[in-house]
Amino acid sequence: MADAILVLNAGSSSLKFSVFLDRRGEEPQLALRGQIEGILGTAMFSARDANGAVLAEHALGAAAPRGHGGAASFLLDWLEQRPEGLQLAAAGHRVVHGGREFSAPVRVSASVMAALEQLVPLAPLHQPHNLAAIRAVAARAPGLAQVACFDTAFHAAQPPLAQAFALPRRLTDAGLRRYGFHGLSYEFIEHLLPSVDARASAGRTVVAHLGNGASMCALAGGRSVASTMGFTALDGLPMGTRCGAIEPGVLLYLMDQEGMDARGLEQLLYHESGLLGVSGISSDMRALLASDDAHAAEAVDLFVYRIVRELGSLAAALGGLDALVFTAGIGENAPPVRARVCRAASWLGVELDEAANVRGGPRISREGSRASAWVLATNEELMIALHTRAVLSAPAAE
Repeated sequence: MADAILVLNAGSSSLKFSVFLDRRGEEPQLALRGQIEGILGTAMFSARDANGAVLAEHALGAAAPRGHGGAASFLLDWLEQRPEGLQLAAAGHRVVHGGREFSAPVRVSASVMAALEQLVPLAPLHQPHNLAAIRAVAARAPGLAQVACFDTAFHAAQPPLAQAFALPRRLTDAGLRRYGFHGLSYEFIEHLLPSVDARASAGRTVVAHLGNGASMCALAGGRSVASTMGFTALDGLPMGTRCGAIEPGVLLYLMDQEGMDARGLEQLLYHESGLLGVSGISSDMRALLASDDAHAAEAVDLFVYRIVRELGSLAAALGGLDALVFTAGIGENAPPVRARVCRAASWLGVELDEAANVRGGPRISREGSRASAWVLATNEELMIALHTRAVLSAPAAE
């Protein structure tokens, strides 16, 4: 039987999974991936092999698993019955928040879980589901090693000034600081860059992770030095349904004049804003680019404008720019957005190759461009698999 690493990414009502073959001396190879959607209601299960061929795709019916526990049990049972003969060696989990304590992936233990529970208030919409998946796997397969991999960890070594809010020190000491997110995506791009552009890897690169959740990160020699997301995954760029950066006075106004409480603000800022709120049509960039509605165009305009503004800020933090990388759903699949950002970044030395951009790159800047531009597919799941293997291979602490 082949040793395998199960990678899990738990959302509020879904459990996404990937399985990687773990052969000695080789990078983990994707064997299959899929998800269980609607685990709080009508559950749908789908799975595909590494080539995209459908292995399973159906509703789970009356016997559908309930909650993350039921979903994890169903998934582990299904994997045991696969003809490939997969033998799970470990499970790696995406965990959104590692706080100040966890600056690297860690093997899950009772004490680790207790510490991660304390971080739920820092990521209330994500952390509980991440931890629910870990508990579910532990209940179904108590002997299976589990590793938590954090979206915040890649940013943990940022300079203190890049992490600080101008708040009273007692609040800073209590953990109110800029953490940054999408770290697993940025870490994968950093892992990939040396084989793509050695100058970018060693130099000053801004990576734009543009998807339903969107952020940007400044890398100096492969290390995160600044990012657009801060204390939560709400800050920075407008996103599918999240507002991005907003003046705190707006929130005070909404509380005083509209009578909104914390839960009402949470609903507005996380679920009703961003591309959806501005357009009134959709949170999906594909739909907005295809629409002739003026509000859809305005949503795209605002998204691009904020990217360009943040690019200037991150380039300032780096002291210049050697490369710009687009990744994630919009970054990898929306040439019009990339083109507009690159044209606006001409002052930073980016010279767009229009034809290469339409083709999807990977290089979309002209030869001789002072700053190169790239389209690189991110792979957070592989990054988690690599981390999981590394943690389990490390010598035990004495």
